[in-house]
Amino acid sequence: MALTDRRPSLGARRRRFVLERPIEQPDGFGGVLRRYVPGPTLWGAITALGTAGRIQGGRADALVTHRITLRRRSDLSPAMRLSAGPRRFAIRTVADPDEGGRDLVCEVEELIPEAGQ
Repeated sequence: MALTDRRPSLGARRRRFVLERPIEQPDGFGGVLRRYVPGPTLWGAITALGTAGRIQGGRADALVTHRITLRRRSDLSPAMRLSAGPRRFAIRTVADPDEGGRDLVCEVEELIPEAGQ
């Protein structure tokens, strides 16, 4: 597959994302409270990859995974999240696919709120 086939066209990057940065504060009991604050707005393309299984707390959960392609940034890390409207995505990996310095491809997991939240 040619490199141009893998890169989403500029027109495909019409989804608006907000980069959310983590802020940790002491909770008074030796731990930390983590909250996310909105940062800059980014434009990108999103592609669904399917689901992945994970066993957590004695039950099997299906995780919805996606690939998000963004313009290159030097400050993006897996500690951050991306949001698109009410949807939240935890960043799992960040890579420059062709090492050309133009794009970043993020493998993300969609965070689905539990019932009652």
